[in-house]
Amino acid sequence: MNLGALTERRNPKTAEIDLAGALEIVDLINAEDKTVADAVHAQRESIAAALSTAETVLRGGGRLFYAGAGTSGRLGVLDASEIPPTFGAPPDLVQGIIAGGMAALTRSQEGAEDRPDGARDDLDLAGVRSGDFVIGIAASGTTPYVRAALQHAKKLGAHTAIVACSPPPAETLAAAEIAIVVLTGPEVVTGSTRMKAGTATKLVLNTITTGAMIRLGKTYGNLMVDLQASNAKLRDRAERIVCEVCGVTAAEAADLLRAADGSVKLAIVMKKLHVNAADARAALEKEGGVIRRVVKGAPPPVEPE
Repeated sequence: MNLGALTERRNPKTAEIDLAGALEIVDLINAEDKTVADAVHAQRESIAAALSTAETVLRGGGRLFYAGAGTSGRLGVLDASEIPPTFGAPPDLVQGIIAGGMAALTRSQEGAEDRPDGARDDLDLAGVRSGDFVIGIAASGTTPYVRAALQHAKKLGAHTAIVACSPPPAETLAAAEIAIVVLTGPEVVTGSTRMKAGTATKLVLNTITTGAMIRLGKTYGNLMVDLQASNAKLRDRAERIVCEVCGVTAAEAADLLRAADGSVKLAIVMKKLHVNAADARAALEKEGGVIRRVVKGAPPPVEPE
């Protein structure tokens, strides 16, 4: 056992958990989970630095890559996979790279995290290049795959960051421009980093990508205006947003969305400026895709509950 990794230490608060009843187990786990948000908040400045780097890289035509193994790798792939439907971004803009390949999403690939060559090969296969941003994810901070990924990314000229829940060794920190070290402490079940460390990691990744997308103009206020209406739920959401922002009926919203080829953002600008899709698109491109720069004023106020 690596006694240097906080995530591998035993938690004295749950030492008798195997004797606990169902409600007691729920309370013990919940009490530990409550500490995660504060641990993430303690890294707010480093998270903001990663968010700003992601925005700069994406604005400059670069891409964001996550690299991790096991739970950490799965969380990176999860976050990346949710960017296209949520923000209408191309699928290669944010990518998750996991040790052992996509098979590792559903079945553990033993030993994959210990192969530095695998990380270098995976980054090369993904086409990581200068100007991209590679975020390594390693709950313990010690994963060889992640360390090698960051070292290789740095060699390629990419920006780098590490997300960990235990202080990484010096050689890993040396390869990372930004270190986000969320000290979640010992897990409820010793070493089970899918728990507090996993929750913390998801919070961090959510914040980085959501924040970067907001800065890139993917929202209008807190409304999701660059979503891809790829299913019934999202089509309904798209129509509701257009109705709310533009003050039109559901039928009128549907007509606007058809004329805008399904783009909520485009439909809003078309209606607000009374222009066609081509002119609306040109206006948005001129202002970096940010609705507030094209349509003066805020979206409708939020009705109190």
